[in-house]
Amino acid sequence: QLRLVESGGGLAQAGGSLRLSCTASGGTLNYLAIGWFRQAPGKEREGLSCITHTGETTKYVDSMKGRMAISRDNAKNTAYIQIVELKPEDTAVYYCAALWGTCSNNEAHYVYWGQGTRATVFA
Repeated sequence: QLRLVESGGGLAQAGGSLRLSCTASGGTLNYLAIGWFRQAPGKEREGLSCITHTGETTKYVDSMKGRMAISRDNAKNTAYIQIVELKPEDTAVYYCAALWGTCSNNEAHYVYWGQGTRATVFA
């Protein structure tokens, strides 16, 4: 069974940057698209970005375009997101998820989910 583990969360200062990792074990990410989501305190989970299995295509939610970059290293079975110009409103639990096929905005299409990593951005 494929397992995803996020890492890289913690405390970060506003204006700084954050790089989160999503590492898979028990299987390969090579044929799976990877999505990143977050859930801020008191809010619903939102989709942020997705990358296809080859890394050829990436998608971003409009609100994060220009501040977020998604990438992957299939040799390391790992996907990443980097967020720059951090704001306190970026405080959230960040999740990665994987699905067969191409990227999707529908959370229900994602088969594998990590437990999340919490990031807190302070002013």
